[in-house]
Amino acid sequence: MVGMALACSLATMPLTKQLSVAIIDSNPALINNFYIKKEDPPDPRVSTVTPATISFFKDMGAWEFVQQNRHAYFDKMQVWDYTGLGYTRYNARDVDADVLGCVVENKVLHKSLLSCIQNTDFQKTIHSSRLSSITFPAMSSVTSSSGTSSSASGSSAKLELDNGNSMYAKLVVGADGSKSSVRELARIQTTGWKYSQSAIICTVEHAVENFCAWQRFLPNGPIALLPIGEKFSNIVWSMNPKEAVDRSSMSEDDFVQAVNHALDDGYGPQPRSKSFEGGNVFSWLKADSTSSTHEGFEVPPKVTKLASHRMAFPLSLMHANSYASKRLVLIGDAAHTVHPLAGQGVNMGFADALCLSKVIAEGVAVGSDIGEITLLQRYESERKAANITMMAILDGFQKAYSIDFMPINVLRALAFNGAQYISPLKRKIISYASGNQMLPLFT
Repeated sequence: MVGMALACSLATMPLTKQLSVAIIDSNPALINNFYIKKEDPPDPRVSTVTPATISFFKDMGAWEFVQQNRHAYFDKMQVWDYTGLGYTRYNARDVDADVLGCVVENKVLHKSLLSCIQNTDFQKTIHSSRLSSITFPAMSSVTSSSGTSSSASGSSAKLELDNGNSMYAKLVVGADGSKSSVRELARIQTTGWKYSQSAIICTVEHAVENFCAWQRFLPNGPIALLPIGEKFSNIVWSMNPKEAVDRSSMSEDDFVQAVNHALDDGYGPQPRSKSFEGGNVFSWLKADSTSSTHEGFEVPPKVTKLASHRMAFPLSLMHANSYASKRLVLIGDAAHTVHPLAGQGVNMGFADALCLSKVIAEGVAVGSDIGEITLLQRYESERKAANITMMAILDGFQKAYSIDFMPINVLRALAFNGAQYISPLKRKIISYASGNQMLPLFT
């Protein structure tokens, strides 16, 4: 999705729409022009896109294609944990906005970007194959996993595909996910670690439509319930790997029961709704209260049935030590992966794509070589700082909510209640999570 977003952005910007772009992706759907049936239940692979990402899609002209398919805006969110000591509710009205985000199936985002590109006269070719090797100019040959190598000519990078074809490019963009072959072939090292958690994702159904995003922190990891349209929601449930195996194989009825238990009063009591009037430790802030300050705790809608297969995958944090070298740059999960607890991973990738497209446009405007390291370092400088900050925040959350120790539990409760009742802080948190890069605590 992130690579397609970059191509789409380049296709719709006046300075870059004359570029010739090759998309290398072994997904046969790109060639076969796949269709999405609205009557099918939602796919469990979804993304929660922020207002900043929505604006990016609108500017490219891709959001109109999203709106033709299933998607679900939400304007409220509730976050709490199993101790019952506190909760926080967020409302788009707190920051004078209409929505906090939108949940969209990944295949819808991908198809929308592809449709947008196809509606332009952009010079593109799609290669339904895999990359075997890259050779950079003035560098020794990079050998593929099969042991073959190639030599570069001129000032371009040479790419060899597994179907025997080859091509030359002024710039190679690795947008091929956390197990990036581009990153591996370019010998870019990474830093990170595996979490002792796996995530189960699936689609569930309710008796009523869900309009709120819910997240509860449990002893072994958070569970999120995200609206996806009609009476469907998406589950993202992090837990230890053994639990993930057990819950992936249990019967559908038992799994539904486990989900409702996790979202209600399982593992601990529900928080009590606190009055914002006299007696509350934060009542002195009443004059600056936000809309959601007065909202009490709510119980999420009950899940009635499982509507898709369950998928489980291990969780990890990974960051590329370098985003750019001459003729090559990394974006999205090829450059960084994070814990899914806040749904920020794909939004970080889309922000990479937007930033890189602007840097390329700036280079074209002044006649620069778009593969020069001095140009690409502008992208790396801007995005690495923003990504490391977000990664540190998410990793801190993951660690803070993985400890069941009373003093820590009390500190978490203070954080929940502070975010609930300290309106300037709540507005900063919403703004930052929506794609504004200003830090919530230091600006």
